[in-house]
Amino acid sequence: MSRNKSLVGLSRLLLLVTLLTPLMVLGAVLATRTGLISLATGYGTLGLKVAPVLAWVGAGAGIVSLLLLIKNRSLWLYGVLSVVIAAVSLGAVQYQLARFGPSPRDVTSNVEDPPAFGRALLSERRAAGVRPTVAADCDGLEAIDSQLAPDVAAWALKQSGVTVMGMSPFRVDGWKEGMWFGIQHDVTVRIRPGRTDVRVAARDGLPIGPQACDLAKRIISEMNALR
Repeated sequence: MSRNKSLVGLSRLLLLVTLLTPLMVLGAVLATRTGLISLATGYGTLGLKVAPVLAWVGAGAGIVSLLLLIKNRSLWLYGVLSVVIAAVSLGAVQYQLARFGPSPRDVTSNVEDPPAFGRALLSERRAAGVRPTVAADCDGLEAIDSQLAPDVAAWALKQSGVTVMGMSPFRVDGWKEGMWFGIQHDVTVRIRPGRTDVRVAARDGLPIGPQACDLAKRIISEMNALR
């Protein structure tokens, strides 16, 4: 009887170990979004460095829990939960890390003549300590071959989740904040006769994968749909 209680206690402990990764990530997100910790700590340290280690620890706990399940079928609930949570946590972490390759953080549909950010947006970037960057190309990102109306471009930005902060006859500026850690991208649309270009640049210096390129292509797609 005491042996069975010990196995149940160990199974519960292993289950708690597999929960460390999702609970830590959730706590890091909440603490970052509420301003308790910086983005560099919440996302850069806890999200990118601590979470992978905890995910592998959780995977080990899941394997041990599975071995206990084989020996004692009465522990099936703890065993199944531990294995599922460990597998999902490790898979999610590895998937995200694989996305954080050498992707450009500043992209545009016109690398030869990239749009410049408006004065207000550029001032915010400087105040945030963002260093000047050179806009790069990304696969599948092409300019609009017509002159869009500013309100059309602004609506396309809103449809892409971008907050519009300024608009003129030949420019629309805005920014988008990420849902999880609040990573920000700055956006500008330049409107000229016969051509409309877009530029998206990350404001923070942390690895974010292809988010800038994905957002730029979504904006172009939304503008194409409104032509």
